[in-house]
Amino acid sequence: MIHFKSCEWKNFLSTGNDPIQIQLDRTPTTLIIGQNGAGKSTLLDALSFGLFGKPHRDINKGQLINSINGKGSLVTVEFDIGGSSFKIVRGIKPNKFEIWQNGNLINQASNVRDYQKYLEQNILKLNHKSFHQVVVLGSSSFVPFMQLPAWSRRQVIEDLLDINIFSKMNMLLKERNAKIREELTDINHQIDIAKTKIDGQSKYIKNLQELNEDQIEKKHESINTHKEEIKALFDESKTLSKDLVSMLSVEEKKNKTLMKKHSQLESYGLNFKSKMVDLVKESKFYEENDQCPTCDQEITEEKKNEKIASVKEKAKELQTAESDLNKQLSSLARETQDVTNHINELRQRQQKINSNNDSISLLQKEIDKVQAEITKLSGQTGDVSKAKKDLSSMRKGKDKATEKKLEYVEERTYNEVIGEMLKDTGIKTKVIKQYLPVMNRLINQYLQVLDFFVSFHLDENFDETIRSRHRDSFNYASFSEGEKQRIDLSLLFTWRQIAKMKNSASSNLLVLDETFDSSLDHDGIDNLMKILNTLDDNSNTFIISHKGDVLQDKFRSKIEFFKHKNFSKIK
Repeated sequence: MIHFKSCEWKNFLSTGNDPIQIQLDRTPTTLIIGQNGAGKSTLLDALSFGLFGKPHRDINKGQLINSINGKGSLVTVEFDIGGSSFKIVRGIKPNKFEIWQNGNLINQASNVRDYQKYLEQNILKLNHKSFHQVVVLGSSSFVPFMQLPAWSRRQVIEDLLDINIFSKMNMLLKERNAKIREELTDINHQIDIAKTKIDGQSKYIKNLQELNEDQIEKKHESINTHKEEIKALFDESKTLSKDLVSMLSVEEKKNKTLMKKHSQLESYGLNFKSKMVDLVKESKFYEENDQCPTCDQEITEEKKNEKIASVKEKAKELQTAESDLNKQLSSLARETQDVTNHINELRQRQQKINSNNDSISLLQKEIDKVQAEITKLSGQTGDVSKAKKDLSSMRKGKDKATEKKLEYVEERTYNEVIGEMLKDTGIKTKVIKQYLPVMNRLINQYLQVLDFFVSFHLDENFDETIRSRHRDSFNYASFSEGEKQRIDLSLLFTWRQIAKMKNSASSNLLVLDETFDSSLDHDGIDNLMKILNTLDDNSNTFIISHKGDVLQDKFRSKIEFFKHKNFSKIK
């Protein structure tokens, strides 16, 4: 968790040489007020610039320097993470960017971009976009989650769930596979050269040998037997290895597809159950009510019977569909078991191949031993022994290269399987699916607190489905600005909850810029205050508003900005 302590700035926007410092963890709730142009929103720009080198609002970097003094713009942000204290110092004219940890300056990278990357990835674990989804909600230059493109929404969620590591792992895996391809090319070349040398050396040894008729023949028979055994083992391995890699890959993909289908069917089952609950509620409504609570119109007995009969018919259809679904799940389970069995069979084939390779190596050593005995019998021990040693060395070199090749092939196959898991459709999607129900539950809880009674649902692509009480479907764009703001607030608080669960982008700081001034009515303000007052003791909320006269009694502390001789000050 990031615990923000303070933010200080000078010669920044309308602030002059006299620095303004805001203690960020002093009270749970703080109201920031002031006239237009007094510098209320400068806190957001200072925080954003200090942490990410860019302001919150759509302002050019050069415009951040106080226009009167024209130099010496400096922002300092202090915060704690775990047991370490950090201070970020960033300035313009002169340019300055320093990261201090526990009073020590962290060695600066060769360029600002790398230094900033280190800050975001290794310290904050938070980027500029995610910062504005879990820490800040405002009207100026802020793009709500629901207005972000699909890839940006996913990036925010991946930051919250701390699963970007899988993307980095996938990149490293691709680099490793490229290296393996290069190594395999070199090893294949080495094996081809070794085969040529071994063939030549074998012929040379054959020419040196003068065999003792009787004993040598028997030993040759022994060698031939071993060679036949080697050939049989080699042929068996060749048969076993045929299409092994491709079949294993196909079966792994098939298994993944079946798992995905199983997940989809389970989701359908949950949907059936949800629909059944809705039908029970609807039936209960017509059984218990003789009058519509909305329009006060009388519900006739005929109408009630008609509706109840319709509900029962729908319930029957759902039960039939659920039964069919359970049959599909059972069939899918059997198919999954068949695939699993086939995968296990393929892996046993690989183990058999490895065992054959070990046996071949042992038989080859036995052949070498018998050849040495033949050499002694031939009376040309010296020449043949040396030749045999050379041949043995060649074979060992070839065997070593072959073993290395098999290792690389096995690693490549393994990496391909892992690569599939590390894709966006793999582990990351699985993690996201696990948290989606929690996200949707929290969003709807906050919507209800804000008196916005709709059913809000995000799918795994982060597309929304919004239904009214009457099951009418809407999307985010179809709502009024006030309703959109309720959705934005619900998402903001949800992301903060998720970040806290994962301890990823969690922070004590929350800044709402003119949220109370825009589209929230009186009830909306009261409901939002309910949420703010229920935040944990470690939260520090800052509200930037023009409604000081209305809101000041609702907050623990107040900061008032004003202008003095064209410079922003605080009382």
